[in-house]
Amino acid sequence: MNPFFVEQMAMYSAYHRDPRNRATHFIGIPSIVFAIFIPLHWVVLAELWGGQATITLATALWFATGIFYLWLDRTVGGLMVLVGFVLMLLAEQVAAMGSTVGWITFAVFFVGGWVFQLVGHAFEGRRPALADNLLQALIGPTFLVAETVFAAGLRRELHDAVEARWKHYSVAAMQERAA
Repeated sequence: MNPFFVEQMAMYSAYHRDPRNRATHFIGIPSIVFAIFIPLHWVVLAELWGGQATITLATALWFATGIFYLWLDRTVGGLMVLVGFVLMLLAEQVAAMGSTVGWITFAVFFVGGWVFQLVGHAFEGRRPALADNLLQALIGPTFLVAETVFAAGLRRELHDAVEARWKHYSVAAMQERAA
């Protein structure tokens, strides 16, 4: 078990204790990730096999984050790679419809995703974790996959390790350290 992953998940978990907040994130985070992939598909980094295939900035982002997620945890990371791949393929289809459809879809999903996120944090009564640690923007999608894995009764040791550490990042603990 990767101790860095446990710490990052514990921090994220401390900011997401309210079930309503967690529920809104299951809509908001995938919406934002999907949206980000759309314009990144328009940036071609390489053409392969005489233009038969392309590597876009979206592909590079998916690949780079995939390596990071697999380093964090093979099981959760592997599932995250698959989820990211599906979102990237859906975004590619939208990007292929042209810039007008692409930018409108981007705006709706990106802004809508953030609205869901912020509504969730209003329920939580705490600002988003990424306000204190930008790395949490990458942990958020993985947290959702991990929560799904935990709900299926898998990776109990990871779940228990995160649950044992989240209080370290609670509001009271952070205020105490700041004083």
